Amino acid sequence: MNPGTGRTWWKTAIGLLLTAIMLFPVYWMLNVSFTRDQHMRKSPPDWFPVHGTLDGYRTVLNQQLPYLATSLVIGLGTVVLTVALAAPAGYALAKLRPRGGGLLSFLLLIAQMIPGIIMAMGFYAIYLQLGLLQSVPGLIVADSTLAVPFAVLIFTAFMSGIPGELLQAAQVDGAGTLRSFRSVVLPMSRNALVTVSLFAFLWSWSDFVFAGTLANGGAHEPITLGIYHYIGNNNQQWNAIMATAVVASLPATVILVLAQRYIAAGVTAGAVKD
Repeated sequence: MNPGTGRTWWKTAIGLLLTAIMLFPVYWMLNVSFTRDQHMRKSPPDWFPVHGTLDGYRTVLNQQLPYLATSLVIGLGTVVLTVALAAPAGYALAKLRPRGGGLLSFLLLIAQMIPGIIMAMGFYAIYLQLGLLQSVPGLIVADSTLAVPFAVLIFTAFMSGIPGELLQAAQVDGAGTLRSFRSVVLPMSRNALVTVSLFAFLWSWSDFVFAGTLANGGAHEPITLGIYHYIGNNNQQWNAIMATAVVASLPATVILVLAQRYIAAGVTAGAVKD
């Protein structure tokens, strides 16, 4: 037996064990979402919902769809605003080399370290004056502040790797700065665009701090508040609560699976230089 095979087997076994431990809460969430109320406190618990029910998912369709729709609008709005702000900023830092660009990159790193609750309190005071509390546009702007610093850094790293000869050739053909950005840089930055869009969507979809501070009690609340209210009002119906969590996890899971190839390329961009 090859000695290296034994070491590989143990590494694989440890990796599978750690993966199983990390994914166990997801499995239990699925299990409970199909479990009947009368079996919820059974000891020992059913490891598989042999006599399962879809009542929890019916409750989701009846009560949680407005929250899901609001989260979808907020998530897509956050993606659009984040890309619209971060892509030109990343292009400027990577290719135009403005004065103070290094300081701006440092400030972006600092911005990512500010706790969300502190930013939420600042937004609350501003929105109170502007009348934007409990509004979807207000949440989109707030969620974008979490995504934009990260997005600018990703775009800067990726666009730095685009050969300058391509931009020079575009300029020879008569393209200006904006035309070069739109026709050359953006199409070549597909991996970075997908990566930034995914992370912006995930941050806004899972946000609770901004939602609880800026939208609580409004007519349009995201799914995180929907789950929170449902737990508070129905703390005995755990199958419905877990079914809501499963449905809320599906969009992010599907998008992550479909876009993982682009994410790997976008996150590692700029890490290796020729």
